[in-house]
Amino acid sequence: MTFSVFIDGAAGTTGLEIAERLAGRSEFALVTLADARRKDPAARAEALNAADFAVLCLPDDAAREAVALIEPGSAVRVVDASTAHRVTPGWIYGFPEVVGRDAVAAATRVSNPGCYSTGFIALVAPLVQAGLLPADWAYICHAVSGYSGGGKALIERFEADPDIAWRGYALALGHKHVPEMQHRCGLAQSPLFSPAVIPAHRGMVVEVPLPLAAMPGAAEPPALRAELARFYAGSAIVRMGSEPSDGELLLLRSAEPSDALELFVFASGDGAQARLVARLDNLGKGASGAAVQSLNLMAGLPETAGLRL
Repeated sequence: MTFSVFIDGAAGTTGLEIAERLAGRSEFALVTLADARRKDPAARAEALNAADFAVLCLPDDAAREAVALIEPGSAVRVVDASTAHRVTPGWIYGFPEVVGRDAVAAATRVSNPGCYSTGFIALVAPLVQAGLLPADWAYICHAVSGYSGGGKALIERFEADPDIAWRGYALALGHKHVPEMQHRCGLAQSPLFSPAVIPAHRGMVVEVPLPLAAMPGAAEPPALRAELARFYAGSAIVRMGSEPSDGELLLLRSAEPSDALELFVFASGDGAQARLVARLDNLGKGASGAAVQSLNLMAGLPETAGLRL
């Protein structure tokens, strides 16, 4: 069976990478609009309601507008790559390893996780759920990302100005990923999130430092590592990374696109401190790869079909 897929916002970075992953696959047929009709509400509404699946690669307000264009009784199933519905009741969070593959497979409305959120939630949610980390701790998250995650404007800025070495942002501590990070990990308070962009096109590292000796009820590093390994043992996408022999963990500008997610637990010799680290492609498991993974499950296909692993 071939499913029709309409990517609303197909000209953006996420939309283009989703289309690349679906290209040449007989299970999906892309519904496209001519450039002159891409922003025509009537044309978009027709495409949205006629497709088996719609993937929204739009700013938040435009994503909400797209959902409003779907007629009552329409059979279209939606994957929204924006922030608009990540904590909205009735939407399934598109992180199958965390929320359950069956939940995603049966969903009619799926919200794609944020790129930074994917790393944070992958590390923290299983450990809080298992009672190995406290839910009421004031967590801190540091992260760096390639500039492609900021869309065309940021890509143009970085590529036009080679002097930029580091771009810190969200300095008012109101980053749009924070609500899903707190909600999906079951935390009592918002994590303090410190993101930055580096002069690499793609790639991301997300880190959660843990002063374990000061955290009531926190487990020791080997138990944290063992639980993450157990939790993701059945995943072909999320895996425990090998501890580097030289004491360095790198992001390489030359790295090939990937839809995998690597997790690490580094610890001090006495076990009093630990660093939870996730390394991923912000355009892969952090965006387009995650959307295709959910789309595969919703279509009853192997979740890794078309992914770069």
